[in-house]
Formats: sequence, structure tokens, C-alpha cells
Amino acid sequence: MEAQWYNVLPKEAVAIRTEVFMNEQGFQNEFDDIDHTCLHVVIWDKDTYIACGRLILEGDCAHLGRIAVLKPYRRQKTGSFLVNRMIEKAQEIGCKYVWLSAQSRVHQFYQSLGFLMEGEEYMDEHCPHVNMKKPIG
Repeated sequence: MEAQWYNVLPKEAVAIRTEVFMNEQGFQNEFDDIDHTCLHVVIWDKDTYIACGRLILEGDCAHLGRIAVLKPYRRQKTGSFLVNRMIEKAQEIGCKYVWLSAQSRVHQFYQSLGFLMEGEEYMDEHCPHVNMKKPIG
């Protein structure tokens, strides 16, 4: 697997997010103005795009978002590879910690990567989420 970073939203990330968040999970509001102001990463397996995420810089922290892995590549450590590349990029930039809004059903995945839950569960569209944070610097 290889991570490729982009300053603009790449068509591969659009395809992955559309498939995972809109087609599979039924989200309506997948794309926003933040997509034009953040860094995007696409994970490639040879010539096939398989996962993506975006990194929003907020002072000394980075918000990891829109983390998505195509269904055939789940449970193969693709998600861990993706999140770890995002954390490495945040460290390179000088961030002291990262945070994300995790779907509650997968919060244990992020806990396994060292993230801690913060605050109460809340709804994003139709799906329960929880904020999670990890110090990195």
C-alpha cells in the first residue's frame, strides 16, 4: 500500500466517499466547503485506489476526517495504515494532537490506535458519533 497526498479533492476520494458514506451508509451531506481547504490522502494498492481521508489543520492540532475504506479492503489493516499515515503527516506539520469524529460503531478501532473518547455521543445525520483525541507531539 502507498499513500498519496493531494492539495485538492481528488476524483478517487470522491468515488470512495460516495460509495462508502452515501451509497453504503446513506449519508446525504458528504461534501462541503472544507474539502477545498484541507489535505487529502488516497491509499493505493498497486494501481487501485482503496481508501481515503482528509486532514484539516486547526492550529496545533489536526482533525482527521472522511476516513473511508472500500468494502473489499476492510479488515486487512488498510484502515490502520490510512490513519497512521494521516497521523504521520500531522506530526510532520508540527501538530501536537489529532482528533476525529468516529462513528460510535467503530470507536474501538480508533481506541486500538491510541485515541481516547471525549464527551458524549451525538448524532450526525442518522448515525451516532463520538469525538476522539490522541496526543502526537
